[in-house]
Amino acid sequence: MSLPGILALSFGSAAFFSLATALKHRSAGQVPHVQHFRAADLRDFAVETVRHPLWLLGILADVGGLALQVAALHLGALSVVQPAMVIAVLFALILGHRIAGTRISRRELLLGGVLVVSVAGFLLASGAVTAAAGAADRLPAVMAAAASVGVVVGCVLTARRAMRRTVASKRAAGLLGVAVGTIYAGTAALMKTCAGAFSHGPGALLGSWPLYALLASGALGVFLAQMAFQAGPLTSSLPATATTDPLVSVALGVAIFDEQLRHGVVPMLLSVVCLGVMSSAVVLLTRVKVAVDTASRPTATARLSPATPAESQEPSR
Repeated sequence: MSLPGILALSFGSAAFFSLATALKHRSAGQVPHVQHFRAADLRDFAVETVRHPLWLLGILADVGGLALQVAALHLGALSVVQPAMVIAVLFALILGHRIAGTRISRRELLLGGVLVVSVAGFLLASGAVTAAAGAADRLPAVMAAAASVGVVVGCVLTARRAMRRTVASKRAAGLLGVAVGTIYAGTAALMKTCAGAFSHGPGALLGSWPLYALLASGALGVFLAQMAFQAGPLTSSLPATATTDPLVSVALGVAIFDEQLRHGVVPMLLSVVCLGVMSSAVVLLTRVKVAVDTASRPTATARLSPATPAESQEPSR
């Protein structure tokens, strides 16, 4: 498939994931709060979450996003699809304005334009427009998996200590956001591997370990994302997730799938600059999005639900 087709699938997936994020974030403030990682707290959090109607609707939106993402990853390069999907932040901002009944400001339009241009600039500068042929390289895949597990475990353990102190909720949310972004990048790589296995038939997919690793990492990512929403301000967790995912995905695409980026000082420098600008635009747009979400939150819901650290800090952001 051509690059425009791959980007269309990626943007469609991003739109579904934006809707899912909005729904699941709203549900996070209406379930029992996890503060000390006790078994009872984790159990209550998980049970109430999977019963919440907004969370269930978010999962349905996730299914649509995953279907389009798998198609995009099967046909395109990992270092193209995942950076393109940061457009989800822009879609989420538009959705937030629709819910709040407000208009997008000139500053938001400017940031949205910067985000789109930086993504396009990275794709043009890097030259990673097609999927590399062949299966994933086993040794780099094992090394990348070990490094990713180390990052996730380290972030979660550090966030656990930070969550014991109310003033450190931003740090905890950010750390969990980095862990979630790392998991999302890993699940994207596993999805690409599973899509390749499925092309040889359902039996080949069911008999391959990446499928079961994908299910486990996907479940962990959903759980940690919900905890990140509850741990602290969305301005800490969402930018961390949205920037970590594409950066790690580009590294995994090059290391595991032999996706070739343009060589030379100028293309590499331009690629790095575009990724940096993209990350900055994501952070700024996310902060605007949270302000819109706060304005659109119904007063009745706030009265009926106990305040969580994430909610209690939103008016000051």
